[in-house]
Amino acid sequence: MSGEVLINLTPMETRVAVVENGVLQEAFVERSRRLGIVGNIYKGTVVRVLPGMQAAFIDIGLERAAFIHAHDVMPPNTPSDKQQSISQLLHEGQPLVVQVNKDPIGTKGARLTTHLSIPSRYLVYMPDSHHVGVSQRIEDTEERDRLKAIVDQVHREDDASAYGGFIIRTAAEGASADELRNDILFLKRLWAKLDERRHRDSKDGGGVIYGDLPLFMRTLRDVMRDDIERVRIDSRENHVRLMEFAEEFMPDLVQKIEYYPGERPIFDLFSVEDELQKALERKVQLKSGGYLIIDQTEAMTTVDVNTGAFVGHRNLEETLFKTNLEAATAIARQLRLRNLGGIIIIDFIDMEDVEHRRQVQRVLEKALERDRAKTKLTGVTELGLIQLTRKRTRESLEQVLCEPCPICQGRGSLKTPETVCYEIFREILREERAYGPDTYMVLASQGVVDRLLDEESTAVADLEAFINKPIRFQVEHHYSQEQYDIVLM
Repeated sequence: MSGEVLINLTPMETRVAVVENGVLQEAFVERSRRLGIVGNIYKGTVVRVLPGMQAAFIDIGLERAAFIHAHDVMPPNTPSDKQQSISQLLHEGQPLVVQVNKDPIGTKGARLTTHLSIPSRYLVYMPDSHHVGVSQRIEDTEERDRLKAIVDQVHREDDASAYGGFIIRTAAEGASADELRNDILFLKRLWAKLDERRHRDSKDGGGVIYGDLPLFMRTLRDVMRDDIERVRIDSRENHVRLMEFAEEFMPDLVQKIEYYPGERPIFDLFSVEDELQKALERKVQLKSGGYLIIDQTEAMTTVDVNTGAFVGHRNLEETLFKTNLEAATAIARQLRLRNLGGIIIIDFIDMEDVEHRRQVQRVLEKALERDRAKTKLTGVTELGLIQLTRKRTRESLEQVLCEPCPICQGRGSLKTPETVCYEIFREILREERAYGPDTYMVLASQGVVDRLLDEESTAVADLEAFINKPIRFQVEHHYSQEQYDIVLM
């Protein structure tokens, strides 16, 4: 497995593409006017406590108040018999230092926690914890013990080791003792500055205490793995910044970073631009001829698998099995590429063979292992649907790049001209009973007026005879198919 990271920078936005074996797997977009705030630490103020929801709203200076739940205020691993209500923990007007763990999404404000953490290349520092944990993705027992022993030893040796805990990240696998020591000392120095800043009185009582790195630098910290062979960036100025950042914090990555001066846009490499456009479509074509239908709603995302034109070579069961196997791998890729989070329901094609169903589930689980976001496959429902959850911290690709259609208001469909015509007839009858004007003028789109004068002309004549009033029609080219007005004359 070979990988490459492409970074496209303009003054308006930063885009990052993660390519594996020539195929786009992940994409990140950050607009200058809408920077992500996950990881930022704020000094906020409690503006409302909601005892019924065991939560509170916090003003951190954003357009919408942010949200915090009681368990994100209590110390981690608090026993159930010692948990407190939100009213005991917080009160209105109280200053509170919080960290964003979910960006504002849709109509929802940012999600907060008081359990602060600061990430580096190999570690995550938790100043209010005393625990040292290891990423579950590091499976080798000896390596887990080695890493934990190094962190424990450095933690004890340092003068400031009386407080704070660490999570050892997946990227730390194979890291040397010196590399881990440098990370620990860097994180503690950084926290000392932040701690001083959070206790310092400010005139406005709040504001940003710590802002995370820009996207192109976070990429080195969060995305890089051993199988990433190179990082190409198309901005000369930011290439220099990225090199300086790597030399200071990740010297082993310096040789992988390249400036891309090509005339061909960097996202045209590996057809990244085309793949991004496809990732906004509802239908995903499979190589076999089958396809996926992906529907993203506020509550959950559903994925439907269909055979399409694929008919197989032997029998129907083989056709269904092969389509589902290909779909399982494609679905894992689409979840990463589209950054779909929350509850995800997958409707694979029904298969009679129990072993085939198990194999499809295993292939899906294996494909999800490469996902940096935490995913949990919770099993198969009584209806044969596979359900899983994927941690959602940022907006999906569609939410970043698109907005609801102003014509259909996000429904994804329009009323037919026939339906609109019948609505117009009912509205005319309503107006006749209420006002009884001399004449009616109907303003509508071209398609609706055409139908009124053609297929519905008999109905229009019958309506005119019934109300004994003339009805005129006028095309309004800027009207949508569902839009109309009835003018009383």
